[in-house]
Amino acid sequence: MMMTEPDTNMSKPAQNALLRRLPLIAILSVAVIGAFTLRDYLSFETLAQNREALLAFRDANYLLTVGVFIAAYVVIVGFSLPGATIATLTGGFLFATFPGVLFNVTGATIGAVLIFMAARWGLGEKLAAKMEGSEGAVKSIKDGIDENQWSVLFLIRLVPAVPFFVANLIPALVGVPLHRFVISTFFGIIPGGLVYTSVGAGLGEVFARGETPDLGIIFEPHILLPILGLAALAALPMVLKLFKKDA
Repeated sequence: MMMTEPDTNMSKPAQNALLRRLPLIAILSVAVIGAFTLRDYLSFETLAQNREALLAFRDANYLLTVGVFIAAYVVIVGFSLPGATIATLTGGFLFATFPGVLFNVTGATIGAVLIFMAARWGLGEKLAAKMEGSEGAVKSIKDGIDENQWSVLFLIRLVPAVPFFVANLIPALVGVPLHRFVISTFFGIIPGGLVYTSVGAGLGEVFARGETPDLGIIFEPHILLPILGLAALAALPMVLKLFKKDA
């Protein structure tokens, strides 16, 4: 009886598939571990306790502080660690509303791109191809997103109810081009980022009173309504297309 050698070619697709999924698996694994181990460290209380040391370090090493801060923000967002809101407040506290908002938005955008690329490399390209080749409702959803990519991308950034992690995954899974994702992310998160950065810029007074910041301020009518107005403008092209189809 002749012994047959294992067909190594059969295992290559599986190995390649696993390799492509490794970045996304790493992100999800670190996110789960971070949710249990870092929540107490990336908190408002930690910021309050270390505020004087942070300000002293910033005053002595401004450019280094900017670089370290943006890198830390990228890691927090890129690995979906707890503390993104605290990081935004810290940006405002250390660098004022401007240029703090610029540093916050830059770090968040780069971190979002890491998730986007990991998801697209691991799952998105094949899933988008399958959706494109499918029929019925799935194909209709894919076509609807493709026809209104800019509007959909800005909507999921502007509507506060959409989790940031979800807004990074959806575009990757439906084949959105990288440049559209970057542009819509950077500009789409500016309104919310500006609100929380401005809150962070006022933390000195909050610390002095021994209070905690009002993180629900984004749902106040004078803040929420303008943001929803921007979301409505983003959705307007989709609405007009629907009217044209029905006409």
